[in-house]
Amino acid sequence: MSKLISAIGGIIVIREAISRDVKGLAHLMGELGYPTSVEEMEKRMCIIFENQYYQTYVYVDGDVVVGMIGFMHCYRYESSDSYIRINGFVVDSHARGKGIGKSLLHFAESWAEENGASLVTLNSGNRPERIDAHAFYERCGFVGSATGFYKKL
Repeated sequence: MSKLISAIGGIIVIREAISRDVKGLAHLMGELGYPTSVEEMEKRMCIIFENQYYQTYVYVDGDVVVGMIGFMHCYRYESSDSYIRINGFVVDSHARGKGIGKSLLHFAESWAEENGASLVTLNSGNRPERIDAHAFYERCGFVGSATGFYKKL
C-alpha cells in the first residue's frame, strides 16, 4: 500500500507515521490516558518502526497529527486465518466528531483485507471514561465478546 493513503485538495490526510510525528504521537498517548514524554515515545517508536509486523498511521491536518492508529498483523494457532490487532487508536479530543476515527478504522480494515486478514480486534479498558469509545466501536460494527486478563511482572 502506498505511503500516501488519502488526500483532499493536495493535503495528506492519512499516511504512514514517520519519526517527525513522535511529538504528536506523545500528545495523543496523553489524550488516550497514558501521558508520556516525547523522549519515551521516541524510544517506543524506534522499536515499533523496526518491526515489520507493526503498522502505524497518522491522520494529519496540515502538519498537525490529530489521530493515529497502530496495529499488528497476527497469525492464529487455532486456524489458518490471520487478523490485525489494533494496539493504539486515538483522535485528539479537539478533533473528535469529524469522522477522523471512522476514517482511521476504515483504513485499518482495508489494510487488513489487502493483506489477507479476516478479522480486526481491539481492546478497550473498562474505565468509565471509555464508555463513549465503546459506543463508537459498536457503531462501527465491533462486538464486545472477550474478557481480557493481565498480569503485571
